[in-house]
Amino acid sequence: MARKKKITEDEDENVGKNWQEGELIKTFHLKPLVEPSLLLQEWLQTEALEFDAVEQVIFEKALKKAMKDLKGWSEEDLKMKFISDILDLGYMLQDDKVISYFDKIISATVEDIKLTVKSDFMLAEGVMNIHGEPYFHFQEYKPNKNPHGDSMAQLLAAFLIGQTKNIRPIPLYGVEIVGAIWRFVIMDGKEYCVSEAFESTQREDLLRIIAILRKFRHILETRLLV
Repeated sequence: MARKKKITEDEDENVGKNWQEGELIKTFHLKPLVEPSLLLQEWLQTEALEFDAVEQVIFEKALKKAMKDLKGWSEEDLKMKFISDILDLGYMLQDDKVISYFDKIISATVEDIKLTVKSDFMLAEGVMNIHGEPYFHFQEYKPNKNPHGDSMAQLLAAFLIGQTKNIRPIPLYGVEIVGAIWRFVIMDGKEYCVSEAFESTQREDLLRIIAILRKFRHILETRLLV
């Protein structure tokens, strides 16, 4: 009889349960805030962007592609043709201080319950493919609502896993994307709050999205990494 191959967390993104947001709230006693927290208000307060010539070209091309084709893109199209450019413009990619991870399966036992989730993008301390303290999680899907899971629940599960891995009790930052819509999220302890929606196919909203990502970079370097 052939031996069954052992499935590891890194090999199977469907190891964990497909949680719903309400289930996570009830199970882990989370508290969604109706009004934006001071942390979220601070994050969303941004200054006008300044692009250099190369960045301006990247921005215009990305916006044009999204306005024309985003509704017809697959998940991989969305990542490769658009989100990767926005991450670059938002100063979110790997450098000598943190590492960016894509499609990373992360797991932890939280209050005696095993959570496993795929973080489509994660910014964390680490060495090569081994991540340490996470600071930012990123959930994204196909241009319409994903039929295979609750994207906000997956982001919250990633936050809960991140809290168990972080040595210090720091707030965690992230963004949920469903098609063209971006919503920024912060979890601090058991409380979390969600921003208004930004539509990435609209010029002014896309500029705000990039400015908010750059603001996170400032928060990371001046507060979270110290």
